[in-house]
Amino acid sequence: MDSVPKHIRLTSHPGQGAAGAPALRWGAADPLERGPVVGTTTVRAQRNVIGTHSGSYGVYRALAVAAGNLTRGHRADLTDTAPTDAVGPYSQWGDPQRIVSIDPWGASVQQVYAEHLERGYDIRPTIAITKAHIHLPEIKQAIAFQRLAIDGKVLLDDASAAVTKIAVEPVWWLPGVAERFRVTEAELRRALFEETGGMYPELVTRSDLEVFLPPIGGQTLYVFGDVRALADPAVTLTARVHDECNGSDVFGSDICTCRPYLTHAIEECIRGAQQGGVGLIAYSRKEGRALGEVTKFLVYNARKRQQGGDSAATYFLRTECVAGVQDMRFQELMPDVLHWLGIRRIHRLVSMSNDKYDAITASGIEVGERIKIPDDLVPADAKVELEAKIAAGYFTPEGRTPSADDLARVKGRGLE
Repeated sequence: MDSVPKHIRLTSHPGQGAAGAPALRWGAADPLERGPVVGTTTVRAQRNVIGTHSGSYGVYRALAVAAGNLTRGHRADLTDTAPTDAVGPYSQWGDPQRIVSIDPWGASVQQVYAEHLERGYDIRPTIAITKAHIHLPEIKQAIAFQRLAIDGKVLLDDASAAVTKIAVEPVWWLPGVAERFRVTEAELRRALFEETGGMYPELVTRSDLEVFLPPIGGQTLYVFGDVRALADPAVTLTARVHDECNGSDVFGSDICTCRPYLTHAIEECIRGAQQGGVGLIAYSRKEGRALGEVTKFLVYNARKRQQGGDSAATYFLRTECVAGVQDMRFQELMPDVLHWLGIRRIHRLVSMSNDKYDAITASGIEVGERIKIPDDLVPADAKVELEAKIAAGYFTPEGRTPSADDLARVKGRGLE
């Protein structure tokens, strides 16, 4: 497939092609030169991507259409849906090496692509920004123990925290994603096609389409303080990049440290914002190390039932036996959302993960202090997890030593 010239149609999809679809030039600094991402399922002549908007929820949309609950061809009324806070544009938006997995212009399509919308193009936002208050019992406890104090701005009288919430759907520029994973674009396309059961034949038949809307979960960002301050390296930024763990985050399961670490990070973010800084929680849908919750529960059973009981020595072995791999979160794409926010320095990173630290710093973002989870927040049943991770090199205060290849890659991108 590498020998196929770009922009040559390999199949005859009715109504698709250069005649009606706006061109996409990924990495162009000007949104009109870049072009809108159009994943409509109703006006096929407009489509310029593989897949559809809404990520994994596109399947539910299909079910709603089949059940007669949704009219086929419904167009979203975007009146009054504009972001509550402006984000960007930042210089990183025009750098195709910095952002390959989200659309930098996804929150502002109503503004920057107003003419396209007037001409009837079905363009959907892939990012939404709103305001909210969050209520957590752990924050009430922090107030009771006088670790936090109500200030009426970040932390309100009812013990809720004021936040800006940002939802982000994935938008993959396949050449850039392939480069991140050091594979050819052909290898990436073939694997995506085969491992989704052939769900997206355009991956291997339309090399002219370089953007893919994958059917996976996205991210939610919670910002404590001024969103614009995230891009100012002079303002102290406290941040945690957190991967979904439904059992712990929502239901308080004590077999891992996920919720305690998340709520500890939120407390640190609130404290930082109250002291004149800004806080960020970036929450990614990567349940069970992106292995899925069924696999995670199977591993729990295998660990608990093995001879000698649950142990740090065999913690990852049981995962490999079930899933074939320890972890599929692959943090290579994670820093994109940080670059979208204009972040250049994280002063306080609430994380013990070398994988996350390495991905962030390799992308050109400076990290200062790294905050460990306090020992008294680690549930008894989760101690084996932390012991296993540390034994496997999960955390060292300075991260791992970058290889010569890493340094060459960073230098080549002008990120040093």
